[in-house]
Amino acid sequence: MRTLHALWKGTWGQAYVLLTLTTLMWGGNAIAGRLAVGEVSPMMLTCLRWVIVVIVLMPLVGRQVVAAWPQIRGRWAFTILMGAFGFTGFNALFYAAAHYTTAVNLTIFQGSIPVLVLLGTVLFFGARVIPLQIIGMIVTILGVILVSVKADFEILRTLALNIGDVWTLIACVFYAAYTLGLRHRPALPGLIFFAALAVVAFTTSLPLLWIEAAQGNLQFPTAKGWLILLYVGLLPSLLSQVFFMRGVELIGPARAGLFVNLVPIFGALLAVVLLGEPFALYHAGGLVLVLGGIWLSERRR
Repeated sequence: MRTLHALWKGTWGQAYVLLTLTTLMWGGNAIAGRLAVGEVSPMMLTCLRWVIVVIVLMPLVGRQVVAAWPQIRGRWAFTILMGAFGFTGFNALFYAAAHYTTAVNLTIFQGSIPVLVLLGTVLFFGARVIPLQIIGMIVTILGVILVSVKADFEILRTLALNIGDVWTLIACVFYAAYTLGLRHRPALPGLIFFAALAVVAFTTSLPLLWIEAAQGNLQFPTAKGWLILLYVGLLPSLLSQVFFMRGVELIGPARAGLFVNLVPIFGALLAVVLLGEPFALYHAGGLVLVLGGIWLSERRR
């Protein structure tokens, strides 16, 4: 026990370790989505993951959330939109997309989020960009297109895209919008605001769960489904958020944000190793373009 405590204490001060573990967990979320096919339905998975987060967080920070209620209530519309799009919408589309596309595609597309955020800062906040950053955005978009059409541009001409890829791209737009919104969040500690968003995410996932049930597609978790659910609830949904906030605290948001670039790398590797998914030449090309575009987009004067 003492050894574990010392290990935890040592790790808690290592930003690079915490942030690498964070992106590994996020990359594993795509693997979980694919493994969940046939084990638990997408909206059930989306809803129950936030049940787990709320159950864990409320005994820890429930009093602080209640104390912060006046601030949260004063920004109620903002809080609902952030939880509904950033957490519920993103995950619902992501897990639904996992039924139609590969984990490799899911994770490579996630690599477009930093560039979508940059594009949003330009369009909605009037941020200035240098030509190199514009080139980076274009290169990243080309990488996403390459993977979407499987290097067959006849697919692009006829718009015969995989619906799972389309849903993933929409999910990435939702999460980019959520990321942009964080700059205007209430003046609350990160974990308190996250707990409030988790409650919103659970609440806003209930209508989607009802629709899934009404369509006859509802599936309660199997034994394997519960294991997948525990993973996504405890690691990508909760522990990774705590690790990321600590990483930001240690080295700042700009340097910590660079680690998000590891998500498509970890996700693609895990998909090949754990799921045996093929890694085609167009995947390699798309990954290089996405990561290269992000690198260019993050250049400064």
